[in-house]
Amino acid sequence: MADSTIKILSIVLFLCFVSQGYSQCFLSDLSVSQIQTGVKMQGKPEWNVTITNNCSCVQKNVILSCNGFQSVEQIDPSLLKISPNGCLVNDGQPIYTDAIKFKYVWNQSFPLNPISSEIACS
Repeated sequence: MADSTIKILSIVLFLCFVSQGYSQCFLSDLSVSQIQTGVKMQGKPEWNVTITNNCSCVQKNVILSCNGFQSVEQIDPSLLKISPNGCLVNDGQPIYTDAIKFKYVWNQSFPLNPISSEIACS
């Protein structure tokens, strides 16, 4: 009887550890891709930015590095709020599996890399 109880407890503990491992998310689960749209404004190319959360947990208060970021085209500040410490994405709201998209216009693409986020798993 004790042997079967130990086996059952071991299985339950194992399943708990496995399920926690699958819900682990990291900053690296955020991906930022940029591609030229083919449109030009003031002789500068337009860039389409897509930010994707590749984890089943949400990530909120996402900050991208954006040192020196500029754009001829105005960006909705609820999508990308520029500050000296980084750029806040989606007004700090959770990013689920749906991508956040915006466009900007400048001579070259800027390295918009995730530098911080808050991960929330339920």
